[in-house]
Amino acid sequence: MAKRVVVGLSGGVDSSVAAYLLKEQGYDVIGLFMINWHDGSVTIQGECPWIDDSNDALLVANKLNIPFQSVDLSEQYKERIVDYMFAEYEAGRTPNPDVLCNREVKFDVFMDIAMSLGADYVAMGHYCRKDSFIDENGKEVFRLLAGVDGNKDQSYFLSQLNQEQLSKALFPIGELTKPEVRAIAAEQDLITANKKDSQGLCFIGKVKLPDFLKQQLMPKEGNIVEVPVDHPIYLEREASIKNASSEAEKLELETIPYTYKPTYGKKVGEHQGAHYYTIGQRKGLGVGGTPLPLFVIATDTETNTIYTGQGSEHPGLNRQGLKVESNEIHWVREDLRMEVGETREYMARIRYRQPLEKVTLYQKEDGLYCVFENKQSGISAGQFVSWYEGDELIGSGVIGR
Repeated sequence: MAKRVVVGLSGGVDSSVAAYLLKEQGYDVIGLFMINWHDGSVTIQGECPWIDDSNDALLVANKLNIPFQSVDLSEQYKERIVDYMFAEYEAGRTPNPDVLCNREVKFDVFMDIAMSLGADYVAMGHYCRKDSFIDENGKEVFRLLAGVDGNKDQSYFLSQLNQEQLSKALFPIGELTKPEVRAIAAEQDLITANKKDSQGLCFIGKVKLPDFLKQQLMPKEGNIVEVPVDHPIYLEREASIKNASSEAEKLELETIPYTYKPTYGKKVGEHQGAHYYTIGQRKGLGVGGTPLPLFVIATDTETNTIYTGQGSEHPGLNRQGLKVESNEIHWVREDLRMEVGETREYMARIRYRQPLEKVTLYQKEDGLYCVFENKQSGISAGQFVSWYEGDELIGSGVIGR
């Protein structure tokens, strides 16, 4: 009897081809469309993306001759993703809803529904791969691998999955490039063959994030302060790191953000709410006339102040390391979990599609310290850092600072 796979048909080309490939491989395929959001007031005016996407998903299912239905997950999505997002932005942190959507919705709530339909596996149109091996105790260990298409690799978005979730996941297009996927869709005359990739929040559509946040986080006028590149705070920090008396002190200094005061610079503009901005942001400040572009280097939601600096090389924008609190460390490979006092070298990234960078992980009692070989731009609390061995994603964590 053929193994059953429930495919999350999103109405895009990637999941369409995933469903086609699985059917070709002999699986019993069911298409399921997730409705995650009903509020049209925060999408781009005149568009109702999830209805269009649902119609496209239905047409693909009909073309492939597979069963299809929609499932309303909007309540769970609001509880697990949207409410979390609001809370994080209000606290001055920058969450990553796509990572959370995979962990909390696609491979949790959606996976449970799929299993209730008698599925053996769940599949999505993700550009990543998995394999497995049997360890010395006879247990199967699953590995999450980067997709073959380096330009589309989505392993970062799946960095919070666990072994149980991976055991039931299939990634049919992980061995393909995007042009190859589009070519297959065209050959099979699928309506999604030339459809543009979604740019919105996970399964919501083309959401304007500030408009979305303004639903719950009210606008509040505050000052934009520019901190000069030669402010003493930066030289003092570098001197302190150089003269640190212990490894613990050095790690603390390399991973702790700068603390700013309005007196450290000059007011260059005003904004509508510090919680709408994130570290590393360049657009949307509304301040011109500077020799180099202004970047957000810090936000203070308590005083409602945004701190900025000129140029991508500004010392306030670039930091050597970050810290993940103990309760936010996640190991995809649980068998490789680090012990307190252990140090390990990996490659890591702090955002999607960022080139991997050399990092040293220090497991301490109070958390995981990640110190990069090269300074990283725009480290933002609330985002995820993920670390790799070759093309295998080993673990990840929420950036605490």
